[in-house]
Amino acid sequence: MLLPDGTSVPRIGQGTWNMGDDVSRREEEIAALRLGVELGMDLIDTAEMYGEGNSELLVGDAIKGIRDDVFLVSKVYPHNAGNENLMRSCEESLQRLNTDHLDLYLLHWRGDIPLEVTVEGMEKLVSQGKIARWGVSNLDVDDMKELLSIAGGTHCAMNQVLYHLGSRGIEAELLPWQKSHRMPVMAYSPLAQAGALRKGVIESEAVQEIARVHNATPLQIMLAWTIREEDIITIPKASSREHVIENAAAGLITLSEEERWKLDEAFPIPSWKVPLDMS
Repeated sequence: MLLPDGTSVPRIGQGTWNMGDDVSRREEEIAALRLGVELGMDLIDTAEMYGEGNSELLVGDAIKGIRDDVFLVSKVYPHNAGNENLMRSCEESLQRLNTDHLDLYLLHWRGDIPLEVTVEGMEKLVSQGKIARWGVSNLDVDDMKELLSIAGGTHCAMNQVLYHLGSRGIEAELLPWQKSHRMPVMAYSPLAQAGALRKGVIESEAVQEIARVHNATPLQIMLAWTIREEDIITIPKASSREHVIENAAAGLITLSEEERWKLDEAFPIPSWKVPLDMS
């Protein structure tokens, strides 16, 4: 898919939450990330929060020699999202990732620092060449409206939110609003690993039945469902090569209208606005 500035990114990328914490799995996790890039999942998402830098260190090792093939995303803590703290956090992330720039830098969630201060800092990082573009994460409609009213706020390239078949709250208001503003959504926890509504999705008879029809796993059906619409990127985590191959194959599954209707029936879109689900 294309970002608003015309940059091409894959519909399925790679998340890294909880990766890099177990030294015994380090080589396997690095191999998994590199395989994902080879299979076209060349967007890698991380954050300074993940293992307090351990994930970024892992990703830095994984992309050695292939940095130019990767669309690299990281996120800043809300309490670091302004003034010199933002500059320092970005620089430290770059050092851990062993790169001179990020392709996308996100505010991890909204904190006490005013959005205009964060936007000003993000724009400064862009002008310095430290980041190519910036965005946000876990912001709901009211926050997004406020963001776009700020000078420079319309430069926001992405909003990363929790989204999976069992957690469809963003479809009531946030997703339509972002579509109207041509701002893509990056869906984290697409396999229902997190959030308050994660239970029972994989075990659903509708999901199981559709998986059998496609000779696929329930998780692959969930991934295929997440990217059924344009303007949605999804970032499942896969810390083994087998799981990476499974995720990549999910991108080849096209759900029929009838199958999508069955999933809608099993997991209805909320008819009212609900609080943003978060991990």
